[in-house]
Amino acid sequence: MGFTREELAAYADATVPDLLGEGAWQCRLLIVGINPGLWTAATGAHFARPGNRFYPALARAGIVSRTFDATAGMDDADRHELLDRGVGITNLAPRATAKADELTGAELRAGGERLNALVERLHPTVVAVLGITAYRTAFGIRGAKQGRQPADLHGAQLWVLPNPSGLNAHETVDSLADAYRAAAVAAGIID
Repeated sequence: MGFTREELAAYADATVPDLLGEGAWQCRLLIVGINPGLWTAATGAHFARPGNRFYPALARAGIVSRTFDATAGMDDADRHELLDRGVGITNLAPRATAKADELTGAELRAGGERLNALVERLHPTVVAVLGITAYRTAFGIRGAKQGRQPADLHGAQLWVLPNPSGLNAHETVDSLADAYRAAAVAAGIID
């Protein structure tokens, strides 16, 4: 599946529903992206852009059984595997953009408030924000470092992990997998 530049541009400012384990599914690891990209908005699947290293990193970490191909959307089997394992996905900012740097600081701060409310409602074991700069802006913590944060978020361990975007060139699938695995172990999803 492919999109023209014009087709993708039509998804600017669109939103993508969260993938959350509620009811029969308990969310133990809540993964928080910065915001949906245009490809994600077009397909309705988080981290769907071709070349995004999110699903390869989840598979390499052992969080999912195989690499999902979300470039054309997420099928029910993939969605259920994430939910059955206790993994949920949301974003700090709901608005789709071509690049995360199109977001305003106010949008990210509002996203931090929204995340607080979501965590208070869901009670995940671990919250993993993917992107240090967005985290610093959303929560007003300039000196934050990657890894487990010293303060929890409504009883959930709070982690800041690398963003899987190809624009984050100093990370590899292996380094992403190592970081994501640590948070998944803390959430009790894998040993």
